[in-house]
Amino acid sequence: MVKFVNASDVLFVRNIVLRDGKLTTSECVFENDEAPGSFHLGYEIEGELVSVASFHKVSHPDFPGIGYQLRGMATLYEFRGKGYGNMLLNFAIVYLRGQKANYIWCNARQVAYKFYLSLGFEFISDEFEVPEVGPHRQMYLKIV
Repeated sequence: MVKFVNASDVLFVRNIVLRDGKLTTSECVFENDEAPGSFHLGYEIEGELVSVASFHKVSHPDFPGIGYQLRGMATLYEFRGKGYGNMLLNFAIVYLRGQKANYIWCNARQVAYKFYLSLGFEFISDEFEVPEVGPHRQMYLKIV
């Protein structure tokens, strides 16, 4: 089930999936996690969060309107391919339409390009390297 969660709730999954479990949970906190307008979603199975995503009210410099940056999208390995990440994003899109947001953007990891493209995101940058993480591209989804 998709639900709103606290910023601290997403840290364990972020660390396991996005940092290979090498950091402490406090090292997985993002700058805008607690900023006004930010929210976090999780997909929960039997009391355990198996997929998470954070949305920060941060507009992209190249696009007008109200934008939200998607960060920390992660699904535990054993739960991938079951549609949980898709459900999180679809829930967020409906919620953000209600908030009068215009778009979502993200710095997508190379391994996630296909996933985001399948949801209607498009590339808005060339590939760039994030140190210690790997290749990324910025992606954009118009939601209004």
